[in-house]
Amino acid sequence: MGEVLKKAGYNIEYVQADYIAQFAGLESGDLHVAMEMWETTGKDAMNASLKTGKTVDLGETGMDAKEEWWYPLYMKERCPGLPDWKALNKCAKAFSTPETAPKGRYLGGPVTWGGYDDERVEALGLDFEVVHAGTDAALFAELQSAYDRKAPILLWIYAPHWAVAKFKGEWVEFPTYTDACYSDPKWGINKDMAYDCGKPFGWIKKVGWKGGEKKWPGAYKAIRNFKIDNDEMSAMIVKIDLDGKKLDAVVDEWMNNNKSRWQAWIK
Repeated sequence: MGEVLKKAGYNIEYVQADYIAQFAGLESGDLHVAMEMWETTGKDAMNASLKTGKTVDLGETGMDAKEEWWYPLYMKERCPGLPDWKALNKCAKAFSTPETAPKGRYLGGPVTWGGYDDERVEALGLDFEVVHAGTDAALFAELQSAYDRKAPILLWIYAPHWAVAKFKGEWVEFPTYTDACYSDPKWGINKDMAYDCGKPFGWIKKVGWKGGEKKWPGAYKAIRNFKIDNDEMSAMIVKIDLDGKKLDAVVDEWMNNNKSRWQAWIK
C-alpha cells in the first residue's frame, strides 16, 4: 500500500514496530497506519485502542486470518487420534524432546505475538510445555529442519503464509472459539478457567492514527479501499521467502499487473 500511496504523491516511511506495542505509537501519532491487525491475535488490543478515541478502524484488508497449532502429516501416524485435540495428551511423548520430556513440546510464536498458548495449555490440561521461538524466521527454520528429518514438531502456523502451501500438515481441532471463551471462565469444558478453546479465526484489518484522517484524507480513503485476498498475498510471500526474489521486485510486479485496480483506490 505504501508504494500505491507514493504514486498518489505521498511521502512514505516504513517503520518496524512491535505488534502490540505499536498501538501506543498509533495513539500518539508517532505512527500513522498499521496495515495488518489480525483478529486472531490483535482484536483485544485493537478494540482497547479504538476505545481511546485516538485510533480509527480503516476496514478489512480482504484477507482471512487463521492461526492455530499445526503438525506435519507424518506426526499423525504417531498420534492417530489427531486432529482432535483430545489426542494430544495420549501422544505427548511422541511430541516430546529431550528438553521437555516426558511432556510434549509446543513451539509458539515470539512472546510479543500474544496468543494465550500458555493459558490454553493450562485450561485444557495439556501435558505440553510451551517454548517460544525468538523470531518469525526462527519459527519456520525449526519447522523446515524438523520436517526434513521427520522429527517431532507441533507449532503455531498462520495463514496466509507460504508454509501451508509448502508443507503437508493439519491444524489441531480445539473447541471452537467464541468471545466468551476468553472472557468467561464458566464457558467451555473448564468451568474455572478461560482460554479452553482454539484461537479465533477471522479478519485482518487496517488501523490508523485518528489525526491522519483529517491530515491526509485522500490517503486514508485509499487505505480503506485497499483489498487483497489470501491467494494473492500467499503467492507474493512464496516469491520472496521461497523463490528468493527481492521484495521491491515482487511489489513492482504486482503494481504493473494491477494498475487499474490500485489506481481506482487513489481516485
